[in-house]
Amino acid sequence: MKNKIDVKKPLNFENLVGAIHVVHDELAAQANRAINISLTLRNWLIGCYIAEYEQSGADRAEYGGRLLERLSERLQAKGVGRVEERELRRYRQFYQTYPQIRESVTSELSQRLLGPLGLFTDKKRESVTPGLFISGKEVISRLSFTHIVELLKFEDATKRVFYEIECMRGNWSVRELKRQIGSLYYERSGLSKDKKKLAELARQSVQTAEPTMAIRDPYVFEFLGLKSKEVMSESHLEDQLLDKLQDFLLELGNGFCFEARQKRILIGDEYFFVDLVFYHRILKCHVLVELKLETFSQQNIGQLNTYVSWYRKNMMANGDNPPVGILLCTGKNHALVEYALAGMDNQLFVSKYLLELPQKEEMQKFIEQQLKESEVSIRRPDPPK
Repeated sequence: MKNKIDVKKPLNFENLVGAIHVVHDELAAQANRAINISLTLRNWLIGCYIAEYEQSGADRAEYGGRLLERLSERLQAKGVGRVEERELRRYRQFYQTYPQIRESVTSELSQRLLGPLGLFTDKKRESVTPGLFISGKEVISRLSFTHIVELLKFEDATKRVFYEIECMRGNWSVRELKRQIGSLYYERSGLSKDKKKLAELARQSVQTAEPTMAIRDPYVFEFLGLKSKEVMSESHLEDQLLDKLQDFLLELGNGFCFEARQKRILIGDEYFFVDLVFYHRILKCHVLVELKLETFSQQNIGQLNTYVSWYRKNMMANGDNPPVGILLCTGKNHALVEYALAGMDNQLFVSKYLLELPQKEEMQKFIEQQLKESEVSIRRPDPPK
């Protein structure tokens, strides 16, 4: 606990407020840890079932190489989340890479979840790399499954354990873990003569994980049966603006048909969320809308172009035209609108799109009016140090 209740202080109003604040923070953190542990164990046990079935399943020969595909179809039909074929493969790898998590499965759970399937055993599993692993209890209590997904990418057990330790020591967020991996922290550490100084430099400007933000993890909200709209919005203001923007576009009468909010798409090994997705019945194409509570940057339009390209490759049906993206950025009392027309080199086609879509000025005026009514000034976030 960052703050503790001082039992020696008299119970006056200020101390009452402080005590309730401490209790709230501590129990919220406990709840998040409990959710994370349950999710991580769930995924490890799924991997256990699959690996053990592949080894000794009575009818395993019937499914052969299509086991994960068939299993995914059946589980999704039963409403189980995050069981796409690639995820099942990841859970199996998780089980095989972290055998020490077996020690964290309580005797009751082992008997209840493993015993009936003939998987319960007192025999202790050997580590993939004996003597080179962190205890299962520490792994599931101090790392989210999204952290583990990043760590599973390493075939080198020594490198994986290095990042596990540094991640726990620094309480890194998933974004920070990716940044440190991308900066070759492990390799630089191996080459550095002053490893202590390097570690101190690495800890500067580190983005730490906040327990109260764990619920935003895509794995967690699907595990809990939450909709992305309920958890993915960056702020109450953004949520309000998206609500009004959605209604505004539908009321224009220019052919917008609402399709999705916070639409999740998978690009490579990472999930992204498109703020609003419409289908335009006149243009016969998807329209993706992104709202950024910051001033315009090339990164913003680049991200939207990526989404548009992904929709063009994966979501276009016969008779559809290429998708288009609308980016709305807000500076202080000012809005900027840009269109993303990824891959369109036909100027007549582009002109037709721009004729049917809302005018930039019209959308800018709408967003600025909403900001003014909210009496909130949007500041550009401070650049990372």
